[in-house]
Amino acid sequence: MTRWIDIAALEEIPLRGARTLRTPEGCVAVFRTHDDRVFALDDRCPHKGGPLSDGIVHGHAVTCPLHAWVFDLETGRAQGADEGAVATYPAQVLAGRVLIDVERLAGKRVA
Repeated sequence: MTRWIDIAALEEIPLRGARTLRTPEGCVAVFRTHDDRVFALDDRCPHKGGPLSDGIVHGHAVTCPLHAWVFDLETGRAQGADEGAVATYPAQVLAGRVLIDVERLAGKRVA
């Protein structure tokens, strides 16, 4: 059973941008794409630890600001020749609010 937590209004996340959700185990980046879809991923690039929330959002991908690795927002997997992945968390927009699956965040203990 999925339980959702309300984290923000959609308009609080910039178009083609991100906001972070802090947890004791690290941050989750919540992205908003050009078509108002939302995605949640760990906010740490597996390559050198760059903050993905500071990256460039294009289509349904984000480019890490440190070394230009590109990650698919749906799967969390690195694209192109790069290898690696970041954890993803189910997210949705309902009545203009961004919701994230609390069950998946349970291991992160939202602060």
